[in-house]
Amino acid sequence: MPNIGPTELIIVLVIALLILGPKKLPGLGKSLGTGMREFKDSITGGSKDDDKHKLNASDDDDPVTPEQHDDAISRRHG
Repeated sequence: MPNIGPTELIIVLVIALLILGPKKLPGLGKSLGTGMREFKDSITGGSKDDDKHKLNASDDDDPVTPEQHDDAISRRHG
């Protein structure tokens, strides 16, 4: 399998820029990254966002008042 060096990578990016244009290239990169992430998550059986949501979920769904928020911030910072 041939090694892809920085020169070859630059050539491929320049060709993609010429074909797609500067307006569509960032969107293509974003959609490609999202698709790869979804594929990886489907292979591994879950996503990190699900784990974060489970850790941050609380048993009560009561809203936090501004005073409670300020108290929590002041306790955290000393």
